[in-house]
Amino acid sequence: MIYIVTALKPEAQAFVDFFKLKKSKLQNYTLFTNENIHLIISGMGVDSARMATQTLINHFDITDDDIFVNIGICGASKEYAIGELILCGTIFYQEIPYTFKKEAKSIYCSDKPLTESTYSLVDMESFGFYDAIDHNPAIKKFYIIKIVSDHFEPKKVTKELAKSLIFNQIDAINKILNTQETL
Repeated sequence: MIYIVTALKPEAQAFVDFFKLKKSKLQNYTLFTNENIHLIISGMGVDSARMATQTLINHFDITDDDIFVNIGICGASKEYAIGELILCGTIFYQEIPYTFKKEAKSIYCSDKPLTESTYSLVDMESFGFYDAIDHNPAIKKFYIIKIVSDHFEPKKVTKELAKSLIFNQIDAINKILNTQETL
């Protein structure tokens, strides 16, 4: 089973459309499912991502073959192109690094939207997802995948843009998840 955590409905919508997921509820969350995927919409922020991820962990029986993935948009410096897919391997949260894939990129997890940053990549959910995953030894495979949505101009990001950025990378995301390939 693939368990996907997204913060926003537009981020989820690309998967809903592509994989023909059916909508349901899981506690207070919107859940989209088919026979291979459970996707939960967490809402924005570290605490929201942590609680939604933990809800998936608590509700379903996890096996060694299951994959957990946090997918969403992120802000980035201009060295990254809008729409670029990023596989994250280190999260900086409250100035502390958490490394889980040395060969992948680093992202800074912020508690609020940023209009400028000393970090190259910034999101608002990665640490919450990681924190829930890290405390569950049953989870063997997980990824944090981000798509660059803006150059620290969060007000420019529309629902349509978020959905299309993820939809445009859905084949690459699917390849990572199905082959456990690294970028």
